[in-house]
Amino acid sequence: MTTSETTGQGDGRAGPERSGNDPGPANTDTTALGAEPGSGPRDPFDRDSLPTPKGASRALLGSLLRPHSRRVWAAALLVLLQQAAVQAGPLLVTLTVDHAVPALRNHDAGPLLGVATAYLLCAVAAGILQYVFVQLSGRISQEALLELRTRVFRHSQALSLDFHERYTSGRLITRATTDVENLRALLNNGLQDLITVALSTVYIAVMLLYLDWGLGVAALASVAPLAVFVHSLQQRSMRAYRNKSTATVPLIVKFTETLNGIRAVRVFRREQANDQTFAALNKRHERTSGDATLEMARYVVFSRLVANTAVAVLVVWSAYRVAADTLALGVLAGAALYLRRLYDPIDRLGTLLNAYQAAAASLEKISGLLSQCPGVPEAVAPLALPAQRGAGPGREVVFDSVRFAYRTGGEVLPRFDLTLAAGRSVAVVGATGAGKSTFAKLLARFYDPTGGRVLLDGLDLRELSGTELRRSVVIVVQEAFLFSGTIAENIAIGRPDATREEIEHAAKAIGAHDFITALPDGYDTDVRKRGCRISAGQRQFVSFARALLADPAVLILDEATSSLDVPGERAVQDAMRTVLHGRTAVVIAHRLSTVEMADRVLLMSDGRIVEDGTPAELIAGRGRFAELYQTWRDNLA
Repeated sequence: MTTSETTGQGDGRAGPERSGNDPGPANTDTTALGAEPGSGPRDPFDRDSLPTPKGASRALLGSLLRPHSRRVWAAALLVLLQQAAVQAGPLLVTLTVDHAVPALRNHDAGPLLGVATAYLLCAVAAGILQYVFVQLSGRISQEALLELRTRVFRHSQALSLDFHERYTSGRLITRATTDVENLRALLNNGLQDLITVALSTVYIAVMLLYLDWGLGVAALASVAPLAVFVHSLQQRSMRAYRNKSTATVPLIVKFTETLNGIRAVRVFRREQANDQTFAALNKRHERTSGDATLEMARYVVFSRLVANTAVAVLVVWSAYRVAADTLALGVLAGAALYLRRLYDPIDRLGTLLNAYQAAAASLEKISGLLSQCPGVPEAVAPLALPAQRGAGPGREVVFDSVRFAYRTGGEVLPRFDLTLAAGRSVAVVGATGAGKSTFAKLLARFYDPTGGRVLLDGLDLRELSGTELRRSVVIVVQEAFLFSGTIAENIAIGRPDATREEIEHAAKAIGAHDFITALPDGYDTDVRKRGCRISAGQRQFVSFARALLADPAVLILDEATSSLDVPGERAVQDAMRTVLHGRTAVVIAHRLSTVEMADRVLLMSDGRIVEDGTPAELIAGRGRFAELYQTWRDNLA
């Protein structure tokens, strides 16, 4: 047993170790959390309803428009002037009937020419102002939406693994596409129409009151039932669009999940079951869309009934007043035109409110996403690692009284103390659920401990910047993920400034050079989506080369050779003996052939280290590792 490197074991049993779909650690999310199904309230993530601070949507919209405040005010002035020019028409008609026509009978064409000129100027001004407003508002909306989509993408990358394990990629795609497009539809057209409706209503009300006080008051009174109904419609349609937005997400999630797992779908003949599930989700989406459409239909019927009735009553009443010489004929003509203009926009208001509510529901979803805080936050005042103390690149790792529990309860590491000497390789073995992968994720700072500290050369990982940590600690996981692009680009992800010679040297060191040069375009071969153009074993070789090129102080291999066949595994092991020399390495493996290359072996059980020593010491002993090793040797025989 080693004495210079210490281990400590805690008391109590750990909960089961989580895999890539674990629900996340108990301390890595700042939002309100739900419990497991059957044990209390459902997790709000399951309902696509992220906890959102009050006023977050307004604050988000304000932050998007604030950099364009001058242009926003300019656009507001333009639309004010444009509506003034548009709404001057009926007033000019009134002047024509009551003043210009009588003057023309007296052979004075001046008032008529003046009114005609004013009408023409208003028409031209309205068109020019409309054009400038559309251009200006279009620029504002495009730049605001560009910033919004960038924020969603940047923030999604910054959120912790805990968040991504609860919030599916399909939901994130919906936020960045469908929800942003709903806002685009509102900002490009709907917002202008909503402002136009509001301004025209105000202008027309003022004009009617100016033309005749009694007529104006009666017209405004007729609008009151519509205002009440619009308020009710707004509340009902908001609920409908929230439900519609929520129903859209499972469709996208199911679609992307099915396509990403198409091999498993074919192998297990899941096509029919998937069709049934998708049909049910599609039916739910259709039902929620129908609810929103039904609200619109109710509004259109009611608004047209009120508008047509009000116009008929007011025109008849005004005609009687004209006949009684208590109202001028020109005022009647102008008022009739204004009444028609008053109710036409209100008739369109239902459609505009639908666009507004769809955008409001989308903005609420996006602001909920952007309100989530990273569970593994950046250091406020990050510290730099001290200079290397030894000749090699390795650094000392210390787990100091570390405790860790996932969200659903049950500590995976009840109390964990461990020191890994710089430049030494350590193999970690144990049954599934022993805590091996959790140990690796804490060292890579995918999660922060529930209690205690993880130190790298004496510094808490939480005190290091993300850049410093990723440069110092690299993990190679079981499933090698390659991005669309060339082999060379995938190897250079950890060091984008690496030369072609350095990339090829890393590939040669790991034994990947030969198969890469045999590809159609060698290092310039495009691996396509998820690296599907090459085999799983070849993808793992590329991920090894990527890690080696990054030249980290600490290298973690989490079941990293499981995708390789026996010859491939032996080839990697031969390369790793040289590459890991002088580097702090943590090798997590079920295959005991990989363990033999380590300087030290840790056997874990229930989140505790139950055996610790060199491979030779543990093999020669009578503990669990010796039994596992003998069983493995017997299976090879």
